[in-house]
Amino acid sequence: MEPSDYLNPAEEKMELAVAYLDEALAHIRAGKANPKILDGIRVEYYGSAMPVSQVANVAVPDARTITITPWEKAMFKEIEKAIINSELGITPENNGEVIRLSIPPLTEERRKNLVKQSKAEAETAKVSVRNARRDAIDGLKKAIKQGMPEDVEKDAEAQAQKIHDRYMKKIDDLFAAKEKEILTV
Repeated sequence: MEPSDYLNPAEEKMELAVAYLDEALAHIRAGKANPKILDGIRVEYYGSAMPVSQVANVAVPDARTITITPWEKAMFKEIEKAIINSELGITPENNGEVIRLSIPPLTEERRKNLVKQSKAEAETAKVSVRNARRDAIDGLKKAIKQGMPEDVEKDAEAQAQKIHDRYMKKIDDLFAAKEKEILTV
């Protein structure tokens, strides 16, 4: 049994937690136009649910507007209906050529709620990182019973802690950047 047998899977889990957090934070609207807020919206297209970006051209012409140009005229109503029924809270404007989403400026209360939501996502990622570290350390402790030298186990535990600390810093940095983005008026 090698210490890397426990540390590598733990590091992979921590990497996945950070990647998930990055993705989750991208979906939180921060008062600026970001096409990623549409990623969770699905539209019915030839019998299957597709993301908006796969049935239309999504562009950001300025900081407060997202334009959606469907590839087929029939998709206008489907896309509008999907946006209205989503949790975005934005009403689409359709001029027959393009669908426009005007991102309204955030109120102070809404900003605070979005920061809370971001913090909750960051906390979830931290819990995942801690769980991965705990699993690695538990595995290392069991490996002592199977013949791993104690000093090797202690070194591996210290290494697990270093990996844990590095990923915690990444999570804090991602959250701080999102918080700054949300609170910037």
